[in-house]
Amino acid sequence: MSGGEATPPAAVQMCYENVNGSCVKTPYSPGPRLLLYVVFGLGAVLAVLGNLLVMTSILHFKQLHSPTNFLLASLACADFLVGVAVMPFSMVRSVESCWYFGRSFCTFHTCCDVAFCYSSLFHLCFISVDRYMAVTDPLVYPTKFTVSVSGICIGVSWILPLVYSASVFYTGVYDNGLEELSSALNCIGGCQVVVNQNWVLIDFLSFFIPTLIMIILYSNIFLVARQQAKKIEHTGSKGESSSESYKARVAKRERKAAKTLGVTVVAFMISWLPYSIDSLIDVFMGFITPAYTYEICAWCAYYNSAMNPLIYALFYPWFKKAIRVILSGQVFKNSSATMSLFSE
Repeated sequence: MSGGEATPPAAVQMCYENVNGSCVKTPYSPGPRLLLYVVFGLGAVLAVLGNLLVMTSILHFKQLHSPTNFLLASLACADFLVGVAVMPFSMVRSVESCWYFGRSFCTFHTCCDVAFCYSSLFHLCFISVDRYMAVTDPLVYPTKFTVSVSGICIGVSWILPLVYSASVFYTGVYDNGLEELSSALNCIGGCQVVVNQNWVLIDFLSFFIPTLIMIILYSNIFLVARQQAKKIEHTGSKGESSSESYKARVAKRERKAAKTLGVTVVAFMISWLPYSIDSLIDVFMGFITPAYTYEICAWCAYYNSAMNPLIYALFYPWFKKAIRVILSGQVFKNSSATMSLFSE
């Protein structure tokens, strides 16, 4: 297969045979090819089915209708759309090294990719604000973070990323100054987006600033949680009034929820950080990243969309119970919407 300069031109595989300007195809051998399809396909299936279960659980069971859970359902929707509209097409491009879905769909796919990523990030940022308010002032929190406030957060988390992504990729400003490189990479059968330094920097800051906010908020949440735990120990030894006991129970519940969502935020950062750093370094070093390094970073980020439902399944007893009800078919009974999912 690889014979250097002596290889005849016939040995070179093209994405589109007999088409002038077609990209060169660099396919994997059958074994690794099958393995990659399994690994990437599993990620897409997990993202679709897992997030569908999260959305169905929260929207169907009345007991789960809370401002925080509506944010979680909307986050699951963003991850679900990554599994439906982004991952399957990226899988074919990654394994076949060719884009077979047309130029206009390439732009749409890139637009969806960026928009849904930022939508997830914005949702997580609002969830961390919600958790901070819940832990620092658990008794006043329900009057501050209402369903309408949650609705505004959801609206912002969708509208801003979609407008930003569409305005960048449909106006073509992202590759200003890199037109030659862009046209060289985008032969027929290619879907490579080359983004200039200005937009990569804006992208990185758009990732870094909400991430920094989340780190600060969750650090404060855990500090407050420790103080509350010490206070409860102190008052518990003296004997406490029923109102103090209620306050302690509420605080404990909110801390537990904050810890679970803290794991979700950490998982997001671990998944997306390699891609964000690689994109930043790559554009300032003259696009030197090997294709396989880029693919690994991109798929680590995509796989984050499949991880959140697994985290909820591990940490939320109500989600486990909801899954059992949905998968057993009990969800179709009229009374299922009002059933209790909480043990306490």
